[in-house]
Order: sequence, then structure tokens, then C-alpha cells
Amino acid sequence: MKIITLNTWSGVVLEPLLNFFQHYQDVDIFCLQEVYKDAEGKDDSHPHLDMKLDLFQRIETVLEDTHLGYFRPAYKDFYGLAIFVKKDLILNEEGDVVIYENNNPEQRGRHGRNLQYIRINHREQNLLIANVHGLWNGMGKTDTDERISQSQKIKKFLTKQTEPIVLVGDFNLNPDTKSLAIVSEGFRDLIQEHNIASTRTTLYTKDGKFADYAFVSKNINVRDFKVLPEEVSDHAALYLEID
Repeated sequence: MKIITLNTWSGVVLEPLLNFFQHYQDVDIFCLQEVYKDAEGKDDSHPHLDMKLDLFQRIETVLEDTHLGYFRPAYKDFYGLAIFVKKDLILNEEGDVVIYENNNPEQRGRHGRNLQYIRINHREQNLLIANVHGLWNGMGKTDTDERISQSQKIKKFLTKQTEPIVLVGDFNLNPDTKSLAIVSEGFRDLIQEHNIASTRTTLYTKDGKFADYAFVSKNINVRDFKVLPEEVSDHAALYLEID
């Protein structure tokens, strides 16, 4: 099974991004962050750059022959997480849980956060795949009380699961934080295992080269893991292949 996780940067680099999905259509599952759906004309306080307010639909069109898309908003009803799943996979459940609650954020990035998940059955094996975009506060990727609480909620949800787990996404955390240690406990941290030096592209010009992570249950056999070279966002895409 092949999985890609990517913070899409809301489609700022649109044409290369859509070409990326076309090129990787053989991937079974895409876990995406920073996705707009049906946001045209709606009240959004984010400074848009050239963000695409219909990005979900654009990706859906590219993948319409191969994948089904599922969207879970984190901010109002139009901005959040998306998972695209190959049509030949058996999907038992799709949903989300709140991991940080803030219905009236003073800053756009401090909006509520959720964890999107799917349960699938692949070759008679149940698997849970979780997709996260962690809290941003405009002050780096260090520990805060809110981030530690967010990690504890992620952990609480995951410890209730009985099947093997793949947890991916943009956590907005440095590798040495307590917040990340809470999440990674009991899992294999593939960024650490593979000595990944950065999960950012050259389009990201600030300090700090880590944000995106992939964790798997220890009983999952990882066949391949790498940072993909395509620069379709200010985040790099992470590619994971498991048995």
C-alpha cells in the first residue's frame, strides 16, 4: 500500500500540484492538509496569497477515475483536511475528532484543529490511517500548553484503537519537542529512522526545516519511505509504502 501526505499550501503552486496528483495516481491514499472546499465568496480572514478556494474540487477532478475524496473542515465549513482513497480499497469508516477547540480565533492560524481518519480493510488486514494538521501560533514550532494538550488528545484517540495505525501530517512541531514525543511514543518515527534533514522545499524561506512527520505502529512492515523531490508546496510530500 502506498500513502502520500502533503500540506498543499492551499494550491498556491496550482499547476505543478495538479500535475503531481496526475503523476502519482497509482498511490492508494493521499492525506492532505490546508485544503479549501467550496470557499468562494465565504468569509475567510486568511491573507490568501493565491490560495485556491476550490482546491478540493480541482484535485477531485484530477483523481475522479481512481479515487474518492473525503473532506473534514477545521475552520468554519470550508477549510481543513482531505483524504483521497483508491476506489478499489474497502473503506469501513471515515471521520474526525477534535484535537484543539477554538471557535473564535483572534489569529486565523489559531483556529480549531481536528484529526481525520479512515479505517480500511486491505488484504484481510484492518488498518487505521490518521491525518493531522497541528496548531500554528505564529511563534515557531516549540512546546506550548495548547500543543501539549493537542498531542494528549491525539494520543488518547489512538490508544483506543485496536488495529495497526499510520499517523501522518503537518504537526507544526520541532523534532525535539515534548508535544511530538507524546504523539510518537509507541510508534516508529520514520523521519527520525531515515535521518530526514528537512520536510520543506525551497519555497519555504523561514527558519526551521521540520513540520511534517510519519509514524507507524511497530508491527507494520515499511517497504519504502522518502521525501519526494517535487516542489508543489512550501512543504515536501512524504511517500510511504507498507506491506
